[in-house]
Amino acid sequence: MFERFTRNARTAVITAQEEARQLRHHRIGEEHVLLGCLATPSVAERILTGAGADLTTVREVVRRDGPPDDDAEALRSLGIDLEEVRRRAEASFGPGALDRAPRRRRLFGRGLPGHVPFDRSGKKVLEDSLRVALSLRHNYIGTEHVLLAMLGHTEGRAVRVLREAGVTLDRATATDLVLAELRKSA
Repeated sequence: MFERFTRNARTAVITAQEEARQLRHHRIGEEHVLLGCLATPSVAERILTGAGADLTTVREVVRRDGPPDDDAEALRSLGIDLEEVRRRAEASFGPGALDRAPRRRRLFGRGLPGHVPFDRSGKKVLEDSLRVALSLRHNYIGTEHVLLAMLGHTEGRAVRVLREAGVTLDRATATDLVLAELRKSA
C-alpha cells in the first residue's frame, strides 16, 4: 500500500511518527497523522489551514489530551474508576505514584529513538485512505485522501482534536475543497 503514497503523504506519515515521539506517545494514532498532514506542505495542509487549523494549537490539544489509554477504557467497562485509583495512590504514595517509569529505549545511529508503531486508529486511517483514493478513481494516495479518511471517522480522535482546536470541517466540505485543489493542479 505504501508504494501508492505520494512523496507528501510519505512525509506526513514520517512526520506523524516524529510528532508521536516528541510528545512521548508510544503509538502513532490518527491524531499524530493529523499533525503530520498539517505539518507537511500539501493539499491536506492547505485545506486544514484554510479551515482555521493551526499546527501549534492542534499539537497542544494532542499533547493535553495525551495518548489514548485502552487500559483505562477496559477498567471503566468493569466499573473501575482509574482517576479515583490514581487519586488514592497519590494520596498514599505521593504525586505521580502511578506514572509509567521511563521505558528503556534502544538507540540507533545518531541517538534517535527507534520505531514507534501505529495504533488501531492510525492503521485504520491509512487503510481507509486507500479506499478514499479508489473511490475517487485515483491510483495514488495523497495527503488529501488521508485527510478525507480521518474526517470519515466522525467519532475519531483526529476529528475531536480538530473540534477542540476550534476547526469545523466536515467530510463533504473537505471533499469539495480536495476536488477544487486537484482541478487547480491539473
